[in-house]
Amino acid sequence: MTKVPFVPTSLLLAGLLSAVCAQAQNAGKTPQPSSNPFNPPQVSASAQQNFPPLLMQQLSAIKSVALNDDYAYRQAAHLTENIGPRLAGSPQATAAANYVADELRHLGLQVHLEPVTVPHWVRGAEAAELVEYPAMVPGTTQKIVLTALGGSTSTPSDGITAEVITVDNFEELQALGRDKVSGKIVLFNEPFDKHKAAAGYAFASYGEAVSYRGAGPKAAADLGAVAGLVRSVGNADYRLPHTGFSIPAGIPAAAVTAEDADLIAHLTAQGKVRMHLTLTPQKLPDETSYNVVADLKGSQHPEQVVIVSGHLDSWDLGTGAIDDGAGVVMAMETAEIFQRLHLRPTRTLRVVAWMDEETGGSGSKAYNTEHSKDFANYVAAIESDSGAAHPLGFDMKAAPAAMEALRPIQSVLMSIGATLLQPSTYPPGADIAGMSEAGVPAFGLMQDGRTYFNYHHTAADTLDKIDPGELRENAATMAVLAYALTNMKDALPR
Repeated sequence: MTKVPFVPTSLLLAGLLSAVCAQAQNAGKTPQPSSNPFNPPQVSASAQQNFPPLLMQQLSAIKSVALNDDYAYRQAAHLTENIGPRLAGSPQATAAANYVADELRHLGLQVHLEPVTVPHWVRGAEAAELVEYPAMVPGTTQKIVLTALGGSTSTPSDGITAEVITVDNFEELQALGRDKVSGKIVLFNEPFDKHKAAAGYAFASYGEAVSYRGAGPKAAADLGAVAGLVRSVGNADYRLPHTGFSIPAGIPAAAVTAEDADLIAHLTAQGKVRMHLTLTPQKLPDETSYNVVADLKGSQHPEQVVIVSGHLDSWDLGTGAIDDGAGVVMAMETAEIFQRLHLRPTRTLRVVAWMDEETGGSGSKAYNTEHSKDFANYVAAIESDSGAAHPLGFDMKAAPAAMEALRPIQSVLMSIGATLLQPSTYPPGADIAGMSEAGVPAFGLMQDGRTYFNYHHTAADTLDKIDPGELRENAATMAVLAYALTNMKDALPR
């Protein structure tokens, strides 16, 4: 646990501000025309007035501190290695909530734990092998690498044996009908589009494929299948299965590796294939867990709130480093930097570590129930849940005028490269979706996602996947936007 040492504000800020003063004073000015056809966006007079020179200096100081600080990485190391996997309902998830709450209290924030009723699902044994297939060598089997999906029910302890059929999409399943599906194990073999991911559209690839993980087993169960399998929703093929939530279907459900999905598809195209499948997860009684909510009260408008957040729970295969320990520690460092620089925001900064984003979103639902009456006073909500790679800027769901109002921060973040302000038609964060739908401007930290789905929801989501330098860049990007939102003269338009 770390306490912020007291350093006189004047001494601490003097060195930082002197180094960035010249840049900051120029940052709020409208760029002059030049011969370069790719001039940066013009900053309106109203946006300049919203970001006076002192605020620009403070934003640059925040960036400088964040880029030279390892607070977030140390917190990520503790969450992932000392506490470990944090599946909702587990003892580790509760321990993590208490740890984060204590750390934020040591920073001087007003902290409380808000109870959340969460599911408690426990992974058991998981194994599969092909016991019949065309041209099989007598007396042999082939191992299939898979992992249970959240919400899966259990096979008998000694497993089940059934024929496997492969479909590419929901339409193919429906065309088969109940007569050809009943009593079978159904595999959905929808590939993750690697070309899109390599071109920077990994989240589009994920969105196209993840519907089969979410709804495939239920669709198969509705036609009488005895188990549902999906091709892992992920990018790199290291024979790593990717878990994730699936709508409870009343049948065992699992994700197989891309390599094994191809194997099964090739063999079923040749003839009959039978699998022996063992999955023994348990659905235990619901548990009480917690959202962590911590406030640094605003000096002039404490009722106006700016949220910085990430989700504290993780899947149980890895240790939840990039999904989403990184987002939580970025939010923690935002508060740590404000306190270290003795910067009292005009509006309230609220740090939220969400519980149960992965298995149903009960944390954000509970928060919305408790706080929706106050959403009219919320200035903005920020969430990071896209990893910890180099930041590019923000996805934002807000009024078009909000983008114009925030142009001045682009000059502060230009040295990092996190200058994108990308309009989104959907809430850029699952946990802040309710606030976004109520009209609160919402921001999702946008990272380079080309390798994110190599590790997402796998046993490889571990601390080594976080580059400390890139985490510092992310923390700087979140903190700069958060301080701008808490201190700009006029709140963002809705």
